[in-house]
Formats: sequence, C-alpha cells, structure tokens
Amino acid sequence: MYVLRLYCKDKPGIVAAVATTLSNNQCNIEESSQFHDSFSNQFFMRVVFTPMQDGCLNALKKNFEKIATEFDMTHLVCDLSQPIKTLIMVSQHDHCLHDLLYRLNKNSLSLDVAGVVSNHDVTHNMVERYNIPFHYLPVSKENKTEQEATTQKIIDDNDVELIIMARYMQILSDDFCTANEGKVINIHHSFLPGFKGARPYHQAYERGVKIIGATAHFATAELDEGPIITQNIVPVDHRDTPETMQRMGQDTESRVLARAVKLYTEHRIFINGRRTIIL
Repeated sequence: MYVLRLYCKDKPGIVAAVATTLSNNQCNIEESSQFHDSFSNQFFMRVVFTPMQDGCLNALKKNFEKIATEFDMTHLVCDLSQPIKTLIMVSQHDHCLHDLLYRLNKNSLSLDVAGVVSNHDVTHNMVERYNIPFHYLPVSKENKTEQEATTQKIIDDNDVELIIMARYMQILSDDFCTANEGKVINIHHSFLPGFKGARPYHQAYERGVKIIGATAHFATAELDEGPIITQNIVPVDHRDTPETMQRMGQDTESRVLARAVKLYTEHRIFINGRRTIIL
C-alpha cells in the first residue's frame, strides 16, 4: 500500500479531484482523512491506496501533476512497505532507546536504523546487541561544531529521513536544526510548557504538581518550542517522591516517543506553522 500526502489552500473540489484521479488510474482507496484549518485556510489530506494493476503507480504520479498544478498543491507519494531510514541520538538515560530498539526488534516500528550517535559510551553494548552501528561522539565546548558536522555526515551518507533524540541532552545548533528541519523528533521530559532544564521531576515535586507527563515535538532552533506531535500524562500526588515520579515519567517518555515515531513512519504528521496536524 501507498500513502498520498498533500496540502494546499482550501477550495471546493479538492477531495473529488483526488478521488477521481486515483480511480481513473486504477488505484483503490483504502483509507482517507482530511482537515481544513480555518485559521490558515490550509487543507490537509492523507490517502492510503493500493494500485490494482502494474504500471498504475507511475501513471498516477504522472497524471496527478495536473491537479497538483490546478490547486497549487504540495504532495508526496510514500511506500508504506519501506521502513524509514533513521538515526537515533542518545546520552546517558537509555530508557527511550531501549524501548525503541525493543519495538524495532518486534517489528512494531517501521524503521531502518542507520546508527546510534551518543556523547556517552554507556549504551554501546546494548546497541551492538541489535547489530546497529554505534558512534561515540563525546561533546565539549571545543569540539561541538566538529561533532555536529560528523553527525551530519552520518545523516547525509545514509540518506537519513528521521532523527530521533531519545533523551539526547545536548542542545542542537541553529545550523543543524535548519539543515534537518521537520525530521528531528525530540522527547521532552515534561508536559510542555513545563519544567525546563535539569532535574525536572525534582522541580515538579517541589511545586507539588498533580500530573506529570511527556511531550514529543519537532526540534527547532528555539529550545523545546517546536511543533508538538503528541503528549501524555500520569496522575501523581503528595505520596510520590522525585524518584517514583522519575520512574513513572520515564515510562511515559518512552510511550510518547514511540507513538510520535509511529505517526511519523505512517506519514500522518503535517507541520502547520507552530503546530501539527495528525491525520
């Protein structure tokens, strides 16, 4: 099966034109969803379809250009059977990385992991057990630019489509964020907007919060301000300590990050300004 993703300014006739073009090119629609954003007047659509005959896909791609031009449409056709080429970045906390690799091993995430980059060596053995290349790139003020360049080379050499910050605790440079705009997913250890910086669960404990959570978002040059993909929370109360809150929080982080990655691999995420549309 394939996915057709598109967005454009809204006007009458888009859905009819898309459905007719798919039908005329012998492509059967399996699933379709769309959304009109009244604030920006943008129309978003995701269609899952199956070509019914040989040559249908190429014919569709060629003939779709006509309506793409007519509606000034940005569109992309993706093969759902092809895993997403991915690079994972991690520091010392391994819970998100471990969860992603477990799900990958169980075929519940459609990823082709080109490697794991870390500024610490603690996850080296775990990564190698999955036969995935491990790149130990320690970062200091003196070598940060050089190590980012090395990471970018890994991305470029492997045609990486998705970069997952699985608790990678280095701030990415503006240049790196710009070069990889829209393909870096970060997991933030808080229900944004929330507790930033170090020891978030201690901050939450000191404030007496009643819920803790996690947020998966696209990384941008503005720290922890990128478009939010998905979030979740768990209830806590006065009996919870910073340590129990951290354990619950880390479990939530793992689940939220995995959910965001799955949405990305299914080509469901559309960036719309500072927020996302999930179809």
